Amino acid sequence: MHLNQLFQRTVRLHGERPALARGRGPSLSYRELHRRVGALAGWLRDDLGLRPGDRVTLAMKNCLQYAEAQLAIWHAGLCAVPVNAKLHPNELEYVLQNSGSAACLSSGELYRGLQAVAGRLPGLRLIDVEAADYVAALGREPIPPVPGEGGDLAWLFYTSGTTGRPKGVMLSHDNLLASALNFYADVQPLAADDVLVHVAPMSHGSGLYGVPYFIRGALQVVPESGGFDEAELFELLGHYRSASLFAAPTIVQRMIQHVTAHGSAFPGLRALIVGGAPFYVEDIKAAVACFGPRIAQIYGQGESPMSITSLSAEQTAAAVASDDQAVLASVGGSQTSMEVVVLDADGRPAPAGILGEVVVRGPSVMKGYWDNPEATAQTLAGGWLHTGDVGVLDERGLLQLKDRSKDVIISGGTNIYPREVEEVLLQHVAVQEVSVIGVADREWGESIAAFVVCQDGMTVTEADLEALCLRSIARFKRPRWYFFVAELPKNGTGKVLKTELRKLAKPTS
Repeated sequence: MHLNQLFQRTVRLHGERPALARGRGPSLSYRELHRRVGALAGWLRDDLGLRPGDRVTLAMKNCLQYAEAQLAIWHAGLCAVPVNAKLHPNELEYVLQNSGSAACLSSGELYRGLQAVAGRLPGLRLIDVEAADYVAALGREPIPPVPGEGGDLAWLFYTSGTTGRPKGVMLSHDNLLASALNFYADVQPLAADDVLVHVAPMSHGSGLYGVPYFIRGALQVVPESGGFDEAELFELLGHYRSASLFAAPTIVQRMIQHVTAHGSAFPGLRALIVGGAPFYVEDIKAAVACFGPRIAQIYGQGESPMSITSLSAEQTAAAVASDDQAVLASVGGSQTSMEVVVLDADGRPAPAGILGEVVVRGPSVMKGYWDNPEATAQTLAGGWLHTGDVGVLDERGLLQLKDRSKDVIISGGTNIYPREVEEVLLQHVAVQEVSVIGVADREWGESIAAFVVCQDGMTVTEADLEALCLRSIARFKRPRWYFFVAELPKNGTGKVLKTELRKLAKPTS
């Protein structure tokens, strides 16, 4: 089913309900939003000459224009290409060129930075969503939705490219609808008075979670800052009730720090949907202690967005209350329409408790990689999405992730999974964040290096962490090197860039 059909249904049933708002400002109703979307779609089709199937890149911070442009792109039968607004224009050039984007909607500093890039791409129309012609387009006569099918491309998402050039993940309308249905069934059933606050980039998980909200006729709010600001979010959650947000673990940590510093929780918070990076056991416990039974978790990747496994807020809270370590160390069980299997070294399904590669199949799995049949064949071999993640399923069907296969450290012929070392180091009260990598070692192949960020106003020594490891894990898993840093390098979704850490790791002896 094409998402246009569901948006039309929402307008019929909930036309006067609030659809979009900026901060605490006045909201657009679904009927008003529908008119603007139809007008923009007509402008894209008739004035810019775009045709069904053309790609349109969205290169801007979170804003109202982002949400309405995304819907207008689908209304006109086009495909959205969301990109991280924090990327350098030269990095965006590859995405624009590889996707063959016919247009790019942007604003602010990013728009100005892209002007030189657009000059090198003669087929590209670069559009400033704050300019007069865009604003004027909102006043034109709306067009009806361009007919489409569920298999049409809706979202061409470029992977973060931590191991090379980004690949364009092709997601259809059916893929996004399957993800939305899994959200309703496994993560958070929605009511029409629910609110989604976009503190995380709309080019990633937060934007995709907008789909179940507009299907339900619920409100989406874009902060005036265009992202995450603790003080602003506190004010927004005092204004809006029953508000949820998608957040990387780093955002959750900053929210906890805000509560600790000010002695007041976020009043209108309904749920924190946490994903995009490892959420460690100690951090989960701290989040539940701070916010109560409002912490849900999801595991997905660009190739199956938000839709592999999940733990509901109720499951997470119950696991904390009973100190169920198996649940807390997991990313939950498979979502309703998904199959999750762990394959052993011979490519056969592994029994419970045996490590292997996590593979997935189901209706949210991508169609393939844009213009990359070799990578598509490799990643979708045998009809399964090969995630590249190493994990283990237990008897209850709970999946525990160990690491990306490329991040596994092999020392003296033994596999060491960084996450289990990170979990131990995070038990120290002075450690705020940590990331563990392998460093080339002539004797052992690789030895272990740990990058440590301390809590504000606190310190920890190598000896302290060494003693902690000796009490908790095998001696061969102890880091040989410690690097104390002010922050960990991360991409726009909060994932630690271990490739950057490897460049920084320069053992002194």
